[in-house]
Amino acid sequence: MTAIVTQGLTVSLGGRVVVDNVDLDVPIGQWVGLIGPNGAGKTTLLRAIAGLVRHRGNVELQGTDASRLSRRDRARSLAVVSQDPSTPPWLTVAEYVLLGRSPHLGHLARESGRDRDAAARALRRLDLLGYGDRTLGTLSGGERQRVVVARALAQEASIVLLDEPTAALDIGHQQQALELLATLRDETELTLVAAMHDLTLAAQYADRMVLLDEGRVVADGSPADVLTEDVLERHFDAHIRVVRVDDRLAVVPARRTRV
Repeated sequence: MTAIVTQGLTVSLGGRVVVDNVDLDVPIGQWVGLIGPNGAGKTTLLRAIAGLVRHRGNVELQGTDASRLSRRDRARSLAVVSQDPSTPPWLTVAEYVLLGRSPHLGHLARESGRDRDAAARALRRLDLLGYGDRTLGTLSGGERQRVVVARALAQEASIVLLDEPTAALDIGHQQQALELLATLRDETELTLVAAMHDLTLAAQYADRMVLLDEGRVVADGSPADVLTEDVLERHFDAHIRVVRVDDRLAVVPARRTRV
């Protein structure tokens, strides 16, 4: 069974086609790095898969037509780490992460011991246990981003969509967050689709790269197949070098030679 299937997925915003007839097939347990220049449609594609924006075409989650799923059932299957999430400044970190358990609560909406344990595990994994009583308004941008990832992990969904999950993090916490996701994927067959601007980081962790440009998939394959100098220069309008470091790819900007 596949985790995500899209067929002819198309999104128009303000009269402009932002995602154009995208077909994707993401197997369970795969890590897909979604890359592309600014305005390529990465965020909108993730939002369409999550059911957060109107679209044409079909989305299936674990073999079920997503349009037939209730909001709660969809949230049990799929968690989202957005680039600009709502983080009410008065909520404590513990309260915010516990909101990730909302899809699992019964009609009385009371958290169980299992819910609190799931939230505590997520806080521990993101090195946030000491932050539980702090309000979101007192956190730095990087700390808030870690809390947002913790809330998604507390949700215990089998699919996680991430939009620039490391953008506000320092290099140590970038590695910590991505290593945690990699470990969870190995342990639980977690399926990850992550939109990332840092191509070197994406190449370190993703099994597969999907390159979007002007809303269309223009390359799809292994990091070695997609992250070539010719492909990246064509679609990013950048002068770069792709090198191997310890059998991994690194994308390095190169200054253009002045005449």
